[in-house]
Amino acid sequence: MSPKTFDAIIIGSGVIGSSITYELGRRGLRTLTVDRNGGAGLGSTSFSSAIIRFTYSTYPGVAMSYEGLRYWENWAEHLKVDDGSQLATFSQCGMVTLKTAGGHHLKVLPHFDAIGIPYEDWNEQDFQSHLPELDLRHFGPPKRPDHEDFWDEPTEYLDGGIYTPEAGYVSDPQLAAHNLHVAAASLNCEFRFNTEVSAITQRDGQITGVEIGDGTFLGAPIVVNAAGPHSKIINEMARAISDMSIGTTPLRQEVHHVPSPEELDFGNRGFTLADDDNGIYVRPDIGNNILVGSTEPDCDPLHWVDADHEGQIQPEQWEAQVLRLNRRLPTVGVPHQRRGVVGVYDVADDWIPIYDKTSVDGFYVAIGTSGNQFKNAGIAGYCMAELITAVENGHDHDTDPVQVTGPHTRLNIDMGNFRRTRIVNPDSSMSVHG
Repeated sequence: MSPKTFDAIIIGSGVIGSSITYELGRRGLRTLTVDRNGGAGLGSTSFSSAIIRFTYSTYPGVAMSYEGLRYWENWAEHLKVDDGSQLATFSQCGMVTLKTAGGHHLKVLPHFDAIGIPYEDWNEQDFQSHLPELDLRHFGPPKRPDHEDFWDEPTEYLDGGIYTPEAGYVSDPQLAAHNLHVAAASLNCEFRFNTEVSAITQRDGQITGVEIGDGTFLGAPIVVNAAGPHSKIINEMARAISDMSIGTTPLRQEVHHVPSPEELDFGNRGFTLADDDNGIYVRPDIGNNILVGSTEPDCDPLHWVDADHEGQIQPEQWEAQVLRLNRRLPTVGVPHQRRGVVGVYDVADDWIPIYDKTSVDGFYVAIGTSGNQFKNAGIAGYCMAELITAVENGHDHDTDPVQVTGPHTRLNIDMGNFRRTRIVNPDSSMSVHG
């Protein structure tokens, strides 16, 4: 098969890979997307909490996520697919970030003010109006349930929270990836599922294509690594790690689902909550349920795993997250049945993604999404397509980083902040709020 069969091959059909495929297809490229799973979004994307928020600790992170919001608000228009397909829906319930001493909100608010993101500074009376069941006492720092102080009754209260009314969540992240797959296919982008890449080929430092498991060679001068937890393996295949100062490692994570009491009705009147004081994040879930995940507090061990890790819910982590939830929302209780998902994140050393070219001509990466980039799928695909187009046309991104203007907000997104050669960013939160 000719090495010019495709203009670009994308490895991975999660929400990021499918978005990149769609954007390259919109620019007229003949693309092939390969995935070892049986359909789009069946890997890490399907385990995402899919929270749409803007509470990043760096300006580029806030700018990118606020631009990303507009894609979810206009999802059908973005996809331009009118075939009766069911579309992922965005529930704009708002988000509250609880204030902690020296906390995350202090890094966030200057960027909100600079960009003009609307927010409200909630005090105790505001919480009484919106969710009086929320216990605003100061429980932190986060502890495991077996800690001797876990059940202490604190007397101090948190100083309120920051509410962003435009935030929310997408209830079916896998469906969102499928939507992008369908939209890309309408542009004649090809997908091959149940297909594993066995080699990435190059000649004289230039990408020529990939080989797949059955030995077939698929030619293309551009290959994009969007392989999620397998990203490091793909980078090693391409021999593209020599100048990477930021690495990626698979991390096991659990997210739990807890029924909301009828009187609480959190599924309908709750909001997304970032609770660093307790080490959890919370959002409503369909069917009047509550989804609770971890913000990776220091007391919780991080489980670095193999990219193909599959696991069951750990009773210890279930207990930790659900009991922390009960401290904040005492009426929830502890259900007898453990429900939730076990997934694997592709975590970058500073929890900030790598959207970049590499030292191998024609090999690009959209990796290290660290469980916090689902919300940016639309703009990440756009930015990667802009970067690839610029570099393939001779732009030296390493010395003059590509600048992308958000199509909706007109905000500038400096792609240099997501380079593979950056130093670990000390302003990163080193965690995830979904």
